[in-house]
Amino acid sequence: MPETRRLLEAASALSCALRANGVPHAFYGSVFVAVLTNNLQADDIFCIVEGGAAHPFRRVRQALTGSADLSITPSPWSNRLHVKYHRCIPAIEIEILAAGENGPRRLDALTVAAVSRVPFLTTSEFVRAKLKAWMIRGSERDAQDIVFILGRYWNSIDINRIPEHDMERFVEVVRAAAPGWAAIKRKYGM
Repeated sequence: MPETRRLLEAASALSCALRANGVPHAFYGSVFVAVLTNNLQADDIFCIVEGGAAHPFRRVRQALTGSADLSITPSPWSNRLHVKYHRCIPAIEIEILAAGENGPRRLDALTVAAVSRVPFLTTSEFVRAKLKAWMIRGSERDAQDIVFILGRYWNSIDINRIPEHDMERFVEVVRAAAPGWAAIKRKYGM
């Protein structure tokens, strides 16, 4: 499990390259919860990249052309793209995800917030993305992240961004999420 500090260093380097090329992006994964809790280690980090005139993967490849610290590992057979940050040993790998497929379609001030000077999805978008991942994979790590954010940051979550049916199913399976989800529903008079 990589150190959170190293993941943030890699995220910052990738973010600088993407920002310099005008590519909207935001990070998410268990690193977000690790930053919020000052945990020294995190499991994963993903970078959601907005498309535009070109596919998000192409925009990332163009932004990283000539970079000494960041390299690209494409997996065309699985339609995945990974960026490796080589200043750390071992290298830090960040999976690139297309906005809209994973996370919000538009990455702007409503969906992205800076945490530790790195752009992350807002708490609402983080829960939405983690919930989608949990519905597909059923990962215990995703469930723990959702429960933590619901319990601690329920007041900053926009219920309109959370698929209600999926969250109700999640709460049926993961009972620890019930108090946070109930608090959100009360806040919105539901």
